Amino acid sequence: MIFGLGVDIAKCGRFEKWLQDPKMLARFFNQAELSPSPSQMTAAQKSAALQHYAARFAAKEAFSKALGTGLTFDLRDAFVQNQAGGRPILVLQNSALEIFKKNCPQWQDAKIFVSLSHEKEYAVAQVLIEI
Repeated sequence: MIFGLGVDIAKCGRFEKWLQDPKMLARFFNQAELSPSPSQMTAAQKSAALQHYAARFAAKEAFSKALGTGLTFDLRDAFVQNQAGGRPILVLQNSALEIFKKNCPQWQDAKIFVSLSHEKEYAVAQVLIEI
């Protein structure tokens, strides 16, 4: 049974200033999501990094919408990792996991699905919580 569904879209350009400010990135992204310093990137790599951050930020927003709580957790505590084949998974820890446990009945059996996509200027994420 579907417990919640959330979707969010983010403009990649919004993260350009963040890319130049490691403190800003560290405030919103888990260490596992951080990419190399922009000073070590080519223009194509910077574009890819902007899409990377926009998609992952959208995933955090989409998760909060699927859960129905809004962003009431530390954003570093919900983060996207990729499995060996490239499939994204949403990892919850600390405050995000506690909010999930509090608001999702049968959280022990719940499955969280995440899908990310991006195209030049925009990134989108969809999160489905199944119980």
